[in-house]
Amino acid sequence: MSMERGSFAARHDFDALPLSPEVDVRCAQFSEIAALSEMAYRLVPGVQIGAVELARYFTLDPQSILTFSRKGRLVGGMAFLFLNDRGHDALLLDEICLTAPETRYLASANEDVAAIYIWAIAATGRGIAGLGKAAAHLRQIRFRSADCYAQPSTVAGREIMKATGFTPVPSFQPDLWCYERPWHRQPMRMPGAIIQARSFADARH
Repeated sequence: MSMERGSFAARHDFDALPLSPEVDVRCAQFSEIAALSEMAYRLVPGVQIGAVELARYFTLDPQSILTFSRKGRLVGGMAFLFLNDRGHDALLLDEICLTAPETRYLASANEDVAAIYIWAIAATGRGIAGLGKAAAHLRQIRFRSADCYAQPSTVAGREIMKATGFTPVPSFQPDLWCYERPWHRQPMRMPGAIIQARSFADARH
């Protein structure tokens, strides 16, 4: 996975990012794949995903690539791997080739998405503001139960991870970060609730 260039000073939970009216975010069209691939090569150091590979996964799942545009001009894009249970395990165990993942690890249209791997983000200027609408895209029913994973490859990418609630996770996959969806998190137990529970327990004896 590769992250983009740019600053991201504000801190927001990924699922609480604002929806910028300046940036339009939608599923990519096949005719845009080459331009998105060129942008990734230009902005992301060491990117190994070419237009042919990008087109292949776009054909498998058109929802896996988004474009960010401002005033009709392409300013960024974002690509995902929607993993099934096998793919989720393979990601954590470092048994998946992330530059050319086998399709058996990808969730089909009738299969639950167990994990979302953010394959690449590339954006210029204000294009990074499209992340809020990209997060909204991932709140559709098909994706809601899946936590998000990424491997930032630049300082800017690492800043974005920290600013949007991603944290490093223990895994065999090197430098893997995870964003746990808010509805998966355990609610914090308030001291008052603990005291009250003890009081009820004491009352029974």
